[in-house]
Amino acid sequence: MDACGAVEKEIDKVLTKFDDIRRNSSTTIDDLLNHVNNIRREIEDGGTSGTINPGQAILLSQTVKRIQDSLGHVSADHKDLHGNVSKVGKAIDRNFVSDFNSVCNETAFAKEEQTSEINQVICEHFLRQGMLDIAESLVEESGLEIHDQQIEPFLELHRILEALKQHNLSPALHWAQAHRNELTHHRSSLEFKLLRLNFIDLVSQGVAKQQEALHFARNFAPFASSHTKELQVLMGTLLYLRQGLDSSPYRHLLDPIHWVDICDVFTREACTLLGLSMESALSVIVKAGCAALPPLLTIKQVMLQRQCSGVWSAKDELPVEIDIGVDCRFHSIFACPILKQQSNDSNPPVRLICGHVISRDALQKLANGNKVKCPYCPVEQAPSDARQIFF
Repeated sequence: MDACGAVEKEIDKVLTKFDDIRRNSSTTIDDLLNHVNNIRREIEDGGTSGTINPGQAILLSQTVKRIQDSLGHVSADHKDLHGNVSKVGKAIDRNFVSDFNSVCNETAFAKEEQTSEINQVICEHFLRQGMLDIAESLVEESGLEIHDQQIEPFLELHRILEALKQHNLSPALHWAQAHRNELTHHRSSLEFKLLRLNFIDLVSQGVAKQQEALHFARNFAPFASSHTKELQVLMGTLLYLRQGLDSSPYRHLLDPIHWVDICDVFTREACTLLGLSMESALSVIVKAGCAALPPLLTIKQVMLQRQCSGVWSAKDELPVEIDIGVDCRFHSIFACPILKQQSNDSNPPVRLICGHVISRDALQKLANGNKVKCPYCPVEQAPSDARQIFF
């Protein structure tokens, strides 16, 4: 992130310089045009003989010099802009490392099954974004088997989200009503939130939409018992049809953040019903990789400098713990408090009869014959009494 920040500063300098040049150049050109037009009118008003008197000749010479000076200033500013642009490239070369081979696993996607999985992830991302033509090309070139019934939910999700971004609630309302039973089973309030936004939109248009708003309010009947307080607030907005919601105690209902929230709520609920994650797997992978790559490169460089590169020999295991943020944590992990190692399939966590949890390797090392003593309390047990834990 520090590297991105350094490059962003250089880009901001270029954009600021460009805006200054554009503003100054526009002002200079307008001034020169006005000055030339004034001179032309003065010459035309001076007579029709077609000759220029000495005073006008001096004035024209001064104007030419002024134009040449202005052109020189613009050229100098243009050169400065090119200098700032070149600094952006230098900042990228200085802050970003182009060689990632030292932290890459060449065999990660060597098998056909693994290649198919990554193609599936990329294709799903394109479908989520509504890029059907790119997804179809990838399916054709990679040989993936994706049927139309698998594609349609992604396209519908994309169409509804695009409509919501344009403040069009109709597609989302039709979808919510068609999946009302499933949403109710998951205790979702998506349909009510969509109806609330639609009602607020009608009320915000004033008296002209009064009858339509009253008629639309009948749609809240199924939610009378579950959203009583919210409905009371909505009915209170009808008192300010003439005055307008902008100058009423309910003006917070017009906050644009509600449209952003409804997009997130719809995405979450729709993905839940489709059995999908709220964010595409490719986005999560890229986000996690961007967070983990800089410290990995630093660690690898330190190992090379200290000539201890053999310490990190397993490419499927990180040499140190890297925090990639809570958004990228989808599975519980366990690190053995005795051996300080993260558990895996060959070394799973086990629970002792006293309730403490350690790894299987630690259990075997602590075992003394047919007995093992808990490292945290004096309880003894047989190693076979330990039970594997599944997260």
